[in-house]
Amino acid sequence: MIVYQGSKNDFTKDVLNNIIEEKIYKAFQESLGRKTSSSEISSWRNSMMYMNNIMIDPEIPEDSKIAIEYQIPLTSKRVDFLISGKDAGNNETVVVIELKQWQEAKLNSKDAIVSTWMQGALVETSHPSYQAWSYVQLINGFNETVQEENIFLQPCAYLHNYNFDDQITNVHYKEYIDKAPLFLKADALKLREFIKKYIRHGDDSNILFRIDNGKLKPSKQLADSLSSMLRGNEEFIMIDDQKLVYETAIEMARKASPANKQVLIVEGGPGTGKSVVAINLLVNLTKQGLVSQYVTKNAAPRAVYASKLTGTIKKTAFNNLFRSSGGFIDSEENQFDALIVDEAHRLNLKSGLYGNLGVNQVLEIISASKFSIFFVDDHQQIHIKDIGEVSKIREWAEKENGAVRILKLQSQFRCNGSDGYLGWLDNILGIRETANDSFDTKEYDFRVFDNPNELRTAIEERNKFNNKSRMVAGYCWDWLSKKDSSIKDVTIPEYDFGMTWNLTKDGSNWIIAENSINEIGCIHTCQGLELDYVGVIIGQDLLYENGEIATNVLARSKMDQSIRGIKKMIKEDPDRAFEIANKIILNTYRVLMTRGMKGCYVYCLDQELSKYLKSRVLSTKEYRIEPIELSKVAENKSDYLGNNQ
Repeated sequence: MIVYQGSKNDFTKDVLNNIIEEKIYKAFQESLGRKTSSSEISSWRNSMMYMNNIMIDPEIPEDSKIAIEYQIPLTSKRVDFLISGKDAGNNETVVVIELKQWQEAKLNSKDAIVSTWMQGALVETSHPSYQAWSYVQLINGFNETVQEENIFLQPCAYLHNYNFDDQITNVHYKEYIDKAPLFLKADALKLREFIKKYIRHGDDSNILFRIDNGKLKPSKQLADSLSSMLRGNEEFIMIDDQKLVYETAIEMARKASPANKQVLIVEGGPGTGKSVVAINLLVNLTKQGLVSQYVTKNAAPRAVYASKLTGTIKKTAFNNLFRSSGGFIDSEENQFDALIVDEAHRLNLKSGLYGNLGVNQVLEIISASKFSIFFVDDHQQIHIKDIGEVSKIREWAEKENGAVRILKLQSQFRCNGSDGYLGWLDNILGIRETANDSFDTKEYDFRVFDNPNELRTAIEERNKFNNKSRMVAGYCWDWLSKKDSSIKDVTIPEYDFGMTWNLTKDGSNWIIAENSINEIGCIHTCQGLELDYVGVIIGQDLLYENGEIATNVLARSKMDQSIRGIKKMIKEDPDRAFEIANKIILNTYRVLMTRGMKGCYVYCLDQELSKYLKSRVLSTKEYRIEPIELSKVAENKSDYLGNNQ
């Protein structure tokens, strides 16, 4: 999605007339449906004046095209400035420029990381050349039009306030500066010549429009790429905060020792790449000879990973790399060099089948390893026994005399890269207050259906492409089909709707099983995993009453282990019980409604909730999915996924 675009002539006029930042801001609001900070508006004004000084060279064609704030598909990342045209050989080319207003930076020993001043504090961040190069790699990876039509993207970075020193240009960063040349305050003429090298003729073929509306590759999912990653291939380019977390973890793991325990806590919401960073760390640290394991409480991700790796590595090798969080009760102190804990919010106090073994899973993991990293989202605790949250992990790590560092992952790669959707969802659920009072479905395919059968049909149509769309529901129906597979568990009689909970034959592999589109999953079979489209049936445990969201834990199935013991707790301490139950229910639907990379479709049993959700959505879509002929799926897949969202 491009925020501002026009010819070079249009751009220079807008800058000359001192309206460029107004036009960008207006387009920003129209395109992304939200406001931005005054500091970003100010940065547009300043940076565009510098870019105008570069662009007024008459040898840069007047009909070359310019785009500002291009949002990379399926992510929340935006590219600052793009110039399109043709080179001397008449090849279609786009120069991609990362703009920075930095005045100073400090050399950092981590790969591709620098330290600079932001908002009054010295912080670590990606080197501008790495950032520009990684953004181009993302576009190349997502956009089939760029590859199929041989559109060449050339990245660079321009720090127009930065005087030369041996910090930002240090040889330590040579690999990335070679890929994306770096231009400083005194390099305006050099940047001009660089642009003219690639843009010799104008853009008469709407290059930027074709990129912005181009075919998107089918979404790459971690489970499908796992085998290649374990062989050392770079399947996912880590950007910005992901790169910082990764390099920080590598550094901490290297210096960790029994006398110098290191603990890294990483906060990150849905789709911020927690699992991608975790698997990359597992591969890298193992390659360095460090005894490392990937740890998760959730059985479903481990089962899916094991299934995907069948025939690639032996079961014993898999078990040496991937482990349950309850497996460290009897571990020797500092037995491991690194333990990488994904979905750490799901850690329990006790372990074992009956929850009566060990002392504390967090403490046991920290004790067993010289370096431990915990990937956490406090708003994904969905079980009464979940204890993993940032403040508690930090407290326990300090009790073990660990050197603790906390970082955040914010770059969004799920929900079509829509930060707006996540902010809106958290706001309407009452999980946290945000400025997102309404949501425009241009950003992400969110729909509210009036009939559960229509919802099911829509998900089935989406699933025809790649078997990566599923139905899920809140745990408000008993799992009767566990003993008799002919029984329909999730039933809505007034619509003659019935589906069976995920069958035991697939176990934790439900989400990838060949025919599981015919079954309905729950929180326990999808947390930690992702789909292209998710259809969510919201049960009577989530309501809209008296003008606000409400929860009813008593509407949950008595078979739901995540609230086992809540009735006893209600009798003993009702205030605390309802507070815990409310958090579990809200977090559960937050998880379910963020499993879809491309879309989330919902049906609410509570009609008032349905009306409320619809009232908070700005939509130009019809709630109808046309049936797709299977014979045309392969032919039309890219068009459908790229343009019909």
